[in-house]
Amino acid sequence: MDRVALRGLKARGHHGVFPREREEGQTFIVDLVLGLDTRPAAADDDLAKTVHYGVVAEEVVAVVEGEPVDLIETLAERIARTCLKHDGVEQVEVVVHKPDAPITVPFDDVSITITRSRV
Repeated sequence: MDRVALRGLKARGHHGVFPREREEGQTFIVDLVLGLDTRPAAADDDLAKTVHYGVVAEEVVAVVEGEPVDLIETLAERIARTCLKHDGVEQVEVVVHKPDAPITVPFDDVSITITRSRV
């Protein structure tokens, strides 16, 4: 299986369990690895035979900017479902980073990584 990666998609969302997170929002960063067979697209040099990663990026940002959820686990699941709706995408790895999470000790990042497939 071939892989198309998008790294560092940034969007402002209002996800979290605390009222401040819901009211003020914060930046979320998303990394994606889409698993698909790129041979048909490469053979014919045809965008229609692969995933349009620009469209995927826009859809993922819309999910992050959309309806708030409590958990980044839920957000990651929604993003994975969105990616798997694209023809040809058989598997997706989603990493959601929450670098401004409300943690009382110094930290660099909080993230969740999930892998989902059509099977």
